[in-house]
Amino acid sequence: MLRRSLDFLYRASAVLAALALLAIFLSMMAQVALRGMGRQFPGADDFVAYLCVATTFFALAHTFKRGELIRVGLVIDRFGPAARRWIEVGVLVLAALLCAYITFWTFSEAMFSREIEEVAQGTVPFLLWIPKLAIPLGAGILLTAVLDELVSVLMGQRPGYVVAAEERAARGDFSAEA
Repeated sequence: MLRRSLDFLYRASAVLAALALLAIFLSMMAQVALRGMGRQFPGADDFVAYLCVATTFFALAHTFKRGELIRVGLVIDRFGPAARRWIEVGVLVLAALLCAYITFWTFSEAMFSREIEEVAQGTVPFLLWIPKLAIPLGAGILLTAVLDELVSVLMGQRPGYVVAAEERAARGDFSAEA
């Protein structure tokens, strides 16, 4: 039950990233079409910039779980299985601490923006705390994924991101390595 819930969370986050990417595309196409008619799309540049951030942060956890984030295995692969496991644990602990730090401070920043009613300085003055929430939400979901992997490794399992990368390599799919 918990495994399915976590996997659903990672997939839902990826879907949000995909929807944000689609919104970027639609906004840019609307801008092109409106410019062709001598009109403007007010706030489109700001809107697209915030969607780029949302796309990035919402995609992190799913990308991490699939083993598609940049990972340097040149050093760790030289060690035996026992040492490699403890190095993975150490790296996952550091990653969890970094994700927790980013989540905490970016959430604090978003709430401060809400408190002072900060608005965008562009042509459309929308509340900034709303797009700023994408960072702590995405980082928090990544934190969950990192902790998920940490628990798995501590239980003696191989990291899911390693297994996923090996499965892709076995199929001859090296697209994530390029």
